[in-house]
Amino acid sequence: MISRYTRPEMGAIWTEQNKVAKWLEVELAALDALARFAYIPKDIPSKVRKKADFNLERIREIEKVVNHDVIAFLTNLAEYVGPAGRYVHYGLTSSDILDTGLALQIRDASRLIRKEIVILLDELAKKADEHRMTVMAGRSHGVHAEPTTFGLKMALFYEEFKRNLRRFDAAAENIEYGKISGAVGTFANVDPKVEEDVCRRLGLKHAPISTQVIQRDRHAEYLNTAAVIGCSLEKLATEIRGLQKTETLEVQEFFGKGQKGSSAMPHKRNPITCERIAGLSRILRGNALAGMENVALWHERDITHSSVERVIFPDSTILLHYMLTLMHGVIRDLVVLKDNMLANLAKSKGVVFSQGLLLKLVEKGLTREAAYGLVQDAAKKVWDEGGVTLREAVLTDAGIQEHLSRQEIESVFDYGYHLKNVNKIFQRVGIPAKKQQVRRRKTAAAR
Repeated sequence: MISRYTRPEMGAIWTEQNKVAKWLEVELAALDALARFAYIPKDIPSKVRKKADFNLERIREIEKVVNHDVIAFLTNLAEYVGPAGRYVHYGLTSSDILDTGLALQIRDASRLIRKEIVILLDELAKKADEHRMTVMAGRSHGVHAEPTTFGLKMALFYEEFKRNLRRFDAAAENIEYGKISGAVGTFANVDPKVEEDVCRRLGLKHAPISTQVIQRDRHAEYLNTAAVIGCSLEKLATEIRGLQKTETLEVQEFFGKGQKGSSAMPHKRNPITCERIAGLSRILRGNALAGMENVALWHERDITHSSVERVIFPDSTILLHYMLTLMHGVIRDLVVLKDNMLANLAKSKGVVFSQGLLLKLVEKGLTREAAYGLVQDAAKKVWDEGGVTLREAVLTDAGIQEHLSRQEIESVFDYGYHLKNVNKIFQRVGIPAKKQQVRRRKTAAAR
């Protein structure tokens, strides 16, 4: 998926030019190793390097005849190199070049992706810290539950992307392997020390054992990790989309000067970037499934994986890189509407404090069932009658007042009770706590 959205450095990794350049890099490293261990004359690597080159158009011409891309490349290379070219690819098979070259491409792509994950982590940490005490409604099933903060929402995603970074590092490490083990992996024509030397020169690890191919569980793990990160991006995008609904309007994607949201409705400001991210995550999941289908090959290899990987690796790495760059822009420029968060919290008229009342009654000696019934009856007045807050309902409820004083009731309707451990949570996820006291603010509904 090399498109106008792709950053040039990522798109360049997956061009035909770069792919064949990686093949040449592997072949030259193999020549060095073969000469070192006396499989070929020691002067061959330098002779080949002086003339080594390739031409994509010429390779395509040859491939039309031979119907084999690696043979076409080797034929074209020999045209440049001359007689010394007979030692190129000595004892090797096509997959030695294809799989090792692919590992080099994926390694380069991984470095760019990792950089974007780190940037997103930084943006999430900044947004979390900025809004650690920005009070809003926590929701379960889409319904007001208890107060939380927007900073805690961002801290949650910060911790999730820390896990994603660890997953990605592990998956990237597990795929940075090369192989020069021959047609079925037996090293019949070259000693394992050649493979070890080639991989060392290329900055890869050597596969302890392979067939004609590096085993595709490594590739499936990488693609599934990309898909999991895509799921996290979709989760974050979905949260923002939900909070941007007109009925909620607690955050907004930045809307630039001159931007338009609809061809028909001039008023529209839509979360289009988050929707794009959510949609593209589906492709990552589909590619991950294709990667898992590639694990089971016939015997020592077949090429059912080959055509698939020509699509899914460029697509998945380019897409994930693009989605990450989109998301850290969304988080950096996100408009947070604090007043709307408080106004929305007030709409449920204090029912978010119901558990605090329940616990106060339990502390007074009531059974949980009895306490629950009293608070639920008071909350029912808020839901069904309208115009009354939970605080007002409780202060006129004889059953509750029998057990709680006015002061005890008033103490429940306090945001500070719910925010007292926010800084501790931030410390646990690794975002330094500010030296500040939690302000104990009364809700509009509680007054």
